[in-house]
Amino acid sequence: MIELLIPADSAAVAVGADAVAGALTREAERRGLEICITRTGTRGMLWLEPLVEVEIGGARVAYGPVTPGDVPGLLDAGMLDGAPHALRIGPPEAHAYMAGQTRVTFERVGRIDPLSLTDFRASGGFEGLARARSLGPDATLEAITASGLRGRGGAGFPAGVKWRTVAEARGAAKYIVCNADEGDSGTFADRMLMEGDPFQLIEGMAVAALAVGADKGFVYSRSEYPIANRLFARALDIVRASGDLGTFNIELRIGAGAYVCGEETALLDSLEGKRGQVRAKPPLPAHRGLFGQPTVVNNVLTLATAPWILRHGAQAYAAMGVGRSRGTQPIQLAGNVRFPGLFEAPFGLTLGQIVEEIGGGTASGLPVKAVQCGGPLGAYFPPALFDTVYDYEAFAARDGLVGHGGIVVFDDTVDMAAQARFAFEFCAAESCGKCTPCRIGSVRGVETLDRILSGQDHGEALPLIEDLCHTLKFGSLCALGGFTPYPVMSAITHFPDDFRPAKRPRSE
Repeated sequence: MIELLIPADSAAVAVGADAVAGALTREAERRGLEICITRTGTRGMLWLEPLVEVEIGGARVAYGPVTPGDVPGLLDAGMLDGAPHALRIGPPEAHAYMAGQTRVTFERVGRIDPLSLTDFRASGGFEGLARARSLGPDATLEAITASGLRGRGGAGFPAGVKWRTVAEARGAAKYIVCNADEGDSGTFADRMLMEGDPFQLIEGMAVAALAVGADKGFVYSRSEYPIANRLFARALDIVRASGDLGTFNIELRIGAGAYVCGEETALLDSLEGKRGQVRAKPPLPAHRGLFGQPTVVNNVLTLATAPWILRHGAQAYAAMGVGRSRGTQPIQLAGNVRFPGLFEAPFGLTLGQIVEEIGGGTASGLPVKAVQCGGPLGAYFPPALFDTVYDYEAFAARDGLVGHGGIVVFDDTVDMAAQARFAFEFCAAESCGKCTPCRIGSVRGVETLDRILSGQDHGEALPLIEDLCHTLKFGSLCALGGFTPYPVMSAITHFPDDFRPAKRPRSE
């Protein structure tokens, strides 16, 4: 029996992975070949999906991107023996894109059956939780703090500080809330991990629960992630039946698609059955969070990294990275880029290395004009800033955001004034409406940029845009309004020609 591995990840399914699996099954039956197909997560080389891997003597040989029409020719060529073919990639770990990575959070993704506890345990699963149990809560907190792990959801707040705050807070109950409401454009790491290694997230939540004294956890996911939600729900059932979590229980909750519910306090309101609106802080969720009790709210990647730290030691994690940005960052490359996908590496690469060397430049072959880092509310960086080191402090020094690790590439056909308008429009559409700067300022921003886009009032409109951005940045309750100025002002600062009347057609 020959094992074939084909991703069931959303990215692979979207380009035909299910159809390829079906074609291989039917063609093997027709030829009398004995095969079994294991559905895995994706390796993250998205331009090669659907990727088919063949297990041969304990090693793997990959072919991709495969279409159903390629299947007969691949079998004729001897794919089941790893034979040469135009689509042969070779050992996936040896591919330059994979070999250049340091996989920590994503060490298993693409390699194992995501719903096999046997595979999970064989690759170190639950060892981190076992280590935490042997250390006890205080030493576990110390390990997370010493590792330098920071929140991977965007804010970059030290995880150990947050966990210790919850551990020391008084409350009738304590909760672990996983923010899986991954709404930033060009990001897919949370989904990729939930589809490729859901037990790791579950283990990470259990580690956090042990550290702070919580008995209950919630995963708040997106309705737009049906495959991830289905896989994760099955994983929860499997772990509950195994008894590995003890008394700790996790529930999966699915949101209704509001971008603002990615903000931790709006997420908590939604979990409580209320309309997702931002809460004023203080009090912080660590003191009064879900149902008014001390709550850890962390992103998927933050929680999923905790088991690795416990398994390998805080110093092993802290030894990677630069400055105050320790460990690895799962970088997500999207947009007009030749090699889209997920690339996990220690902090310290330059933006130019990521876009030009790892991403291969633009898919169109035209010059890169702008790169947006940190989601739809992240700043636009021109190639002149490609020497920027990819870490939180270096980006902040240049008025940028690492955010959730998304990088969206644009070639030189993009109109940056239109992109600035989109930022205001996005904020207006997604605002929860609770604070005036975000609710009203974003609408006024769209109206003012429309005057610029029509070739009118350039001299008066740009100072007004700057004033609106100042109000949004310092007057908004949360990062939705507070970060909208990043794309707007970076577009104006770095691409002023796109806003000049000489370039813009005057309306009739």
